[in-house]
Amino acid sequence: MKLQQLRCVYEIVNSNFNVSNAAENLHTSQPGVSKQIQLLEDEVKVKIFVRNGKRLVGLTEPGRFVYEAISDILKKEKNIQHISDNYSKSGEGVFTIATTHTQARYKLPEAVEWFIKKYPNIKLNIHQGNPIQVTEQVESGEADIGIATESIGHNEKIYTLPCYQWNRILVAPHNHPLMNLKKLISLEDLSVHPIITYDYAFTGSTSVSKVFKQAHIIPNIVLTAIDADVIKTYVNLNLGIGLIAEMAYDKYKDQDLTPISVSHLFPSSTTLLGIRKDLFIREFVFDFIGRFTGMSPDHLREKLKDRT
Repeated sequence: MKLQQLRCVYEIVNSNFNVSNAAENLHTSQPGVSKQIQLLEDEVKVKIFVRNGKRLVGLTEPGRFVYEAISDILKKEKNIQHISDNYSKSGEGVFTIATTHTQARYKLPEAVEWFIKKYPNIKLNIHQGNPIQVTEQVESGEADIGIATESIGHNEKIYTLPCYQWNRILVAPHNHPLMNLKKLISLEDLSVHPIITYDYAFTGSTSVSKVFKQAHIIPNIVLTAIDADVIKTYVNLNLGIGLIAEMAYDKYKDQDLTPISVSHLFPSSTTLLGIRKDLFIREFVFDFIGRFTGMSPDHLREKLKDRT
């Protein structure tokens, strides 16, 4: 059994069973990948893939267990590479952060600027997605750390550290009727106006959706986006009021919009930094985590002892 055979299985599954794409990602040929798969199946004496003619269309029942084992092996292989990078003192490596657009746009820049200056030879990748995608990238090993809210804290394979708390605000044009209210805005007040918000804010078990459900009120969501800047653009077109993270409002750049606090309506959320429990943490990753969370090295080491 060879490591390259395991990589072939892993890459085929993660390429939606497209052998050509898997071969391209592995920098080899399609016949070469097919041969490695056949050799592995002959050795383990089970069929790993379901076939439709010459096409691979899924995993067999034993194939699912084989794939899970392969995923664990490749994660450990990556850990070995991280250990080597960490102690070779070459000052080189790759650091991948998975995060949401709001974090990447409004909270990461200061830490990223610091990191690039301190570690100029480390290649930094930032992958953007919704919280579920961020969680999946950390669990699979595609990302070293993930920064998001809610769902990343629900995965048993990921250890999380709190970064900061935040709430939501409304943004609306200056002449919007909500500006004339002589009282605190209520959920009923919100529900009579079209709302533009994040595409995941009203799905699943998010705190915002829970508040509306508990009040038996259905919000009038007319448009969703993952980008707060897109939300604000459509609010400026008078298509609705925007419900965004408070950090996404810039009093200088967003002078055409009025911010309205709704912290009395929704509970605060905590942004979490997640890292796989079995990941070897390289020195530069450790430094970044400390910088972003504001933890001292000693405090961070003590917290990370709890990962396992």
